[in-house]
Order: sequence, then C-alpha cells, then structure tokens
Amino acid sequence: MEAKRPFNQLEWLLTPEPVRAYIIYLEKMISGHQQQLQQLEERTEKLELRTKINSQNSSKPPSSDNPFNKQKKKTKKSKRKRGGQKGHKGHKQQMLDPSQTKNVLPDSCDCGRMVLEPDSIKPFYTHQHIELPKIKLDVMHLILNQGKCRCCGKTVKAKIPSHLRGGYGPRLSAVICELSGSHGASRQTVQDFCHSVLGLPISTGGIQQIIDRSSAAIKPIYNAIAEQARKQDVNGIDETSWFKCGKLQWLWAMVNPVVAFFMIHPNRSKEAFLQLIADWKGILISDHYGVYVNWVNKRQACLAHLIRKAKALTEMKDESIRSFGESILKHLQLLCHWARKPPDEKQWTDFYSELLLLLMLHEGADDLAGQLARSIGKQLESLWVFLDENGVEPTNNRSERALRFGVLWRKRSHGTQSDKGNRWVERILSLKQTCSIRALPVFPVLVNAIEAYFNEQTPDLGWITVN
Repeated sequence: MEAKRPFNQLEWLLTPEPVRAYIIYLEKMISGHQQQLQQLEERTEKLELRTKINSQNSSKPPSSDNPFNKQKKKTKKSKRKRGGQKGHKGHKQQMLDPSQTKNVLPDSCDCGRMVLEPDSIKPFYTHQHIELPKIKLDVMHLILNQGKCRCCGKTVKAKIPSHLRGGYGPRLSAVICELSGSHGASRQTVQDFCHSVLGLPISTGGIQQIIDRSSAAIKPIYNAIAEQARKQDVNGIDETSWFKCGKLQWLWAMVNPVVAFFMIHPNRSKEAFLQLIADWKGILISDHYGVYVNWVNKRQACLAHLIRKAKALTEMKDESIRSFGESILKHLQLLCHWARKPPDEKQWTDFYSELLLLLMLHEGADDLAGQLARSIGKQLESLWVFLDENGVEPTNNRSERALRFGVLWRKRSHGTQSDKGNRWVERILSLKQTCSIRALPVFPVLVNAIEAYFNEQTPDLGWITVN
C-alpha cells in the first residue's frame, strides 16, 4: 500500500526541485522494498506450507512422513480404562490340532499326602506347547545310469525326471519365494536364512534361479487375476513410481474386493492405463490424475485426496483461504459419512446448494482456494457416485493400501534391474495382495503352482474365480 504524501499539490510545486527529486527517489526505493518484502512473505509461506505437507494433508504416502515431526492427533482423552472393555470377547491364542496329547496329574497336595480319588479326576485346563520339529533337509541323490541296448548296441543314458530337474523341490522353492517376494527380503537375507535355519548352503545365483522358475510357475495365476480384475463392475486404480536400472517407470494397481492386479510400465500415459484395463468398461475409483478424470464411464473421485488438500488449506495464514478450507473440509467429511448412512432429500438439497455456493464464491480466486474450488467443480458429479451405485467406495484407499507394499519394496531394493525382475514383481505382488484380500496364506498357493510347473501342468485357479 502506497503512503500518501503529507502535503497538497501547491506545497509540492513550491518545494525546491532537488528536494522533490530526492523524495521521488525515496518513494521508488520504498516501493521496491515493499515488493521485495511481499515476495519474501509469499516465498516464506510456500516454504512453511511445504514443511507441513505430510500424508494427512496431501497425496504423499505415510512412509514419506518425517518420523521426528509427527503431529499429535487432536483427540479427546478417553475416560475408559486401559485394556479390554466390558463385553469385549478379546483375542486369544488359537488352539491348534495336537500332534500328541499328554495328561498331567497333580504331584502334591497341601495336606502332605497325595491320594487321588479315581472318580474325581477330570481336566480343568488345556495348555498348548508349540515347537518346530528338528529341521532336516530331505536330500535325494539321483544316480543316472547308462547301458548298451541289446538290440542295436547303442549306449542309452537315463534322464532326470522332469519334476526333479529344478534341483530344489516345490516346498523349499516356495519358502524362498515367500521370503523374497511376499516379505521383500533381499537375496543376501534369504541366503543367510537358508544357511542359519535350514542348514542349506546356497548361492545368491541359486536363489535367483529358484525365483525365475517360480515366476514362470505363477504366470498362469497372474493371468487369471488380470482376467478376473477386468470382469469386475468396479475397480480402484492407482499408480506409483518404480525404477528399473535407475530409470523411472510406473507401478500400476487395479484393485477390487476380489483381486489385486499389478503391472509395471515404462510410463504414466494413457497408453499404460489402457494396457492395464484392456477392454474393461466399469466404474472407476481414482485420484484426480488427468488420465482418470477423462474416463468416459462413471468415475468416483477419491474423497480422501480432496480431504487432505482441504486440510492443507486449513493450515494457511490467509483467513479467506483458511475459511474456505474449513468449509470444504466439513462438506467432504459429511459426504464420506453418508457412505454409512445416506442422506434424506432435505439433507441432500441443503448440502448441494451450500456446496455450489461455496465453489462459486471461490472458483475465480487466483490462490490455492481457487485452485481447489476449480478442481472440485470440474469433477463435481464424480464426488457422490457411491451414493447411487452398489459396491462403490467414496475413497480409493483400497488401491493405495495395496500399493503400499510395492512402495516399501522400491525403497528397500531401489527397484529392479531387468524386465524379468519387473515380471516377478508384478506376479508376486498380484498373488500376495489377492491372497490378502481373500484371507488366504500365500505359501500353499506357491507350493501348488511350483508343483504344477515341475509336472508341466496348470496350477489350481479355481480359488481366483470364486468370489
């Protein structure tokens, strides 16, 4: 804001020329300083906002949050006592089927004598003791023989049976794949486990060969998961960065309540998106990336993303921006609440008119509030598809959760080193996350797939097609 001169025009004309020139010089200097100050204030605000950005107010994953700068949740202190509450069933150790049972009788009595009445003996408690059997590798030596044929005199040599050619059986191979793929252990860690626990001396090259064979074994499962994903009416889709040989690529996920399908592609383009979905034409749940926004069929915009952006605005210094952030946050949270209890006609009418007015008042603003208002306005009809369509969730959290293990894998390994490595990641992630959705253990599925591969058969795919 420019300061007004404390004199009128006549006084200005009567002022000596050198003084007037000096005043003009000072005014220009002050104006320049004010502009610099404004720029510095804007820059400071942006930097402060950047330091505050976390998984709660942006699209950043929780794994990227600074562990030393975690904000305390603003929650009221509960009056409940610590521990299980009245009526809570609790979580007990699951009783397993016993391999042996042993009856234990009292060995003493307080009276100093110990004579039990036979009719009084009865069990009052079962204690379970669990132990691993002593691990001993089952090692088979195949001694290949040769001999001459009596008919033609040729030397005939025995061949290794096809199901034994790998050198390592299905269960051992599945253990290594479980460690490497399902739990993201490095080749060195797997090697150390094999040496220490199994007593198996194996090279990292041998581990890689097992993984390569197992990747081929689960390929039919991967293809079946892809087919099943593309049959669903509703899919959540998301993507995150991946690296192959240090070059940026993208890990895509297509997730629903039945299966989780993953694909690594060199780019983040529409071409990659179309390759992921193939001929699928269902309802899409996604964030606000342009490829998704242009989806020609019904789309549910992820409300969680918008809520995080609104939360970021509530932390701004500007009162107008902060007020808009608080208002839009309230409306978006109410929308999410309606996923559990849909609104009546009056509630919906009031909500809709208030939201439109709120967006209209801010969509022309050249600030962060205006940006968010315009973003919401462009995809307005995509905010509440879940109210009309069964099976549609208001957020894309399911896909984000499915991608989380891939993000952690990327952080540990810095990606992959080959196309073959990409295929392994795609397949084992799809298997692992699909089993997680179905509440199934991965290990038996791996054993079955590897056994089928060694016997040149198709693995069991029935569990994938059963919803």
